[in-house]
Amino acid sequence: MNLHEMKASIKAEKADFLIINGKILNVFTKEIIEESIAVTNGIIVGIGDYEGKVVIDAKGKYISPGFIDSHVHIESSMVTPREYARTILPHGVTTVITDPHEIANVSGVEGIQFMLDESENLPLDVRVMLPSCVPATSLERGGAVLYAEHLEAFMKHPRVLGLAEVMDYPSVMSMEKQMMDKIQLAYKYQKPIDGHLAGLGKNEINTYAYSGILTDHECTTVNEVLARLRAGMYVALREGSAARNLIDLLPAVNENNSNRIMYCTDDKHLDDLYKEGSIDFCIRTAIAFGISPITAYAMATFNPAQCYGLKQKGAIAPGYEANFVFINDIEKVDITDVWIKDQFIVSNQKLIESTVQKETKNHISTSISLGDIRLEDFMISCDGMSYANIIEINPKSIVTSHIVEKIANADDQQFTASVKENLCKIAVIDRYHSEKEIGLGIVKGLNLREGAIATTIAHDSHQLIVAGMNDEDMYLAVKTVKEMNGGIVVVANGQILAKLSLPIGGLISLNSAEEVEHGLNLIENALLQIRPNNNFNAFLTLSFLALPVIPSIKITTKGLFNVNTFQFIPLFIHN
Repeated sequence: MNLHEMKASIKAEKADFLIINGKILNVFTKEIIEESIAVTNGIIVGIGDYEGKVVIDAKGKYISPGFIDSHVHIESSMVTPREYARTILPHGVTTVITDPHEIANVSGVEGIQFMLDESENLPLDVRVMLPSCVPATSLERGGAVLYAEHLEAFMKHPRVLGLAEVMDYPSVMSMEKQMMDKIQLAYKYQKPIDGHLAGLGKNEINTYAYSGILTDHECTTVNEVLARLRAGMYVALREGSAARNLIDLLPAVNENNSNRIMYCTDDKHLDDLYKEGSIDFCIRTAIAFGISPITAYAMATFNPAQCYGLKQKGAIAPGYEANFVFINDIEKVDITDVWIKDQFIVSNQKLIESTVQKETKNHISTSISLGDIRLEDFMISCDGMSYANIIEINPKSIVTSHIVEKIANADDQQFTASVKENLCKIAVIDRYHSEKEIGLGIVKGLNLREGAIATTIAHDSHQLIVAGMNDEDMYLAVKTVKEMNGGIVVVANGQILAKLSLPIGGLISLNSAEEVEHGLNLIENALLQIRPNNNFNAFLTLSFLALPVIPSIKITTKGLFNVNTFQFIPLFIHN
């Protein structure tokens, strides 16, 4: 309790600010009330008849609590925390729950510290969940390995909330020591634990819930949502760039269970944030689907605050932080202004740049070490076998299908890509160690007609991943990414069509959000030249083909991986 704030609350002195003529969204009673809001020291001290040193007229606008993204990887925007804040603040997002496991997989504790340092003193409140699975599974080798002792050093940081998504479910189910140590660490500090229950059944859900794992953002069906809610978990409805599950999951929401449901963007590219928005897009979609407006807003505000123990966030009431979103049209989520604590951060739909001024420096060195990569490394020998295990893409989903197909040219010595069959080659290359390790495979449904695409964004170990229709362009793409020390490239017919350098860990640009968006637009235009059927995000889909904790079949530097059996499998099958 602050005496200055108390004096303002009992009207012994004027509040610092008084916001009048607004329509407050009350998430407790699910009603709209027309009262004034008194603010002192960035805290709401009262609702009702107050006086203020500065009076702000809301002019009849709706006033919502600031939006909270319940699960996001800032690195997936490809910009620094500062530039990310500049991008999402105009969309009403005032708090994010972020898991820096992307940069942690590249640089370990150095990567976590980088994200904490770069998100300090921003108007966007960046709360951090510590990565639980670096690497994602014990079967992978990435840039770092994090154990409980590495994480404990961060547990007392004021913006660290808990333990991030527990992906390695076999380690949970087998009570593997390192995983148990991390879960026990969260218990020791009484911190929440996020889940990652992709494709898991009732027994695994029970075990996760018993272990204190509180959330899941990997649901793809209504039944999966209900199963987790019944186990006492919170569910985050995800609308990212590759995984777009929101519209399929909204039928699970009703007034009886909505208090345990929230939204997240997880992995959303910068260009999609510009085109669609962030959590505001989720609210807009939910209302259009038929969810009552105040419930839709509560899922973006109060629910995640309750889930993560953010006791002063998520509502407009005495004692809560003064984080407000001013809205013209409640159903369209037409945001005009964003107020955080004691100032407007966004005014008349424009970010006030002085509120987020902060220089960003690259504190993380990146060096791509591929060994002696040669053109012939991309050749796939058929060895007289005609059937292959193939990764089939499901558009707008990070879940793949495992298919077995007869390869039309299996009588030849080498497999060649086919436009007609929509088959291309894929390779995942170790970029952290000097010795050469390459996993080769075949992908169906990426829609490439020529050329190749490559990137160092390859969840979660972020090896170098490349897909293409011929070995020469794949080799050129890999060489180009290496020369940039990480990034994205599109090539065709021996020419570089577009590229974007990501020098911070091979994941993040040093440039402004506007410059990165422009670079992504150039990438998109180049993709259209080699991939006219652009019905899903090719690069984001490609990046998730290397994540061996999402069903059904993925690829690592060691080859094809069957997620359902948690085993590596051969590319070709004996006749």
